[in-house]
Amino acid sequence: MKSKKPGRSLRIADQIQRDLAELIPREVRDPRVGLVTVSGVEITPDYAHAKVYFTVIGSDPQVAAQGLNAAAGHLHNLLFKRLQIHTVPALKFIHDASVEKGFAIDKLIADAVAPDAPKPKLRPESDDEE
Repeated sequence: MKSKKPGRSLRIADQIQRDLAELIPREVRDPRVGLVTVSGVEITPDYAHAKVYFTVIGSDPQVAAQGLNAAAGHLHNLLFKRLQIHTVPALKFIHDASVEKGFAIDKLIADAVAPDAPKPKLRPESDDEE
């Protein structure tokens, strides 16, 4: 039997990401879930499970993950109606901390460079100081 192409898996992951980005704000009414952005989806080779990475604004990430994982079954059913594939993966929502880590690294770099930056002079220097 021929193995499944990795390109197909990536296309399905991208489609799931797009569909969830549309479905979550419209279908998930859980107050624990704030403003969610789906940042990526990884699917197992057998299409049985998908890790859905998200960022959130206005809610604690752990609490938002609980709310999203509670709604995972409902979202799975909605995806099943939309996708034209035999097996729709079970969804597991995981907070993507890469954005926060990126901001922290940017701040560290800015703080490290700031002492080395030349300070602006308040008044111009002149050669006539005598």
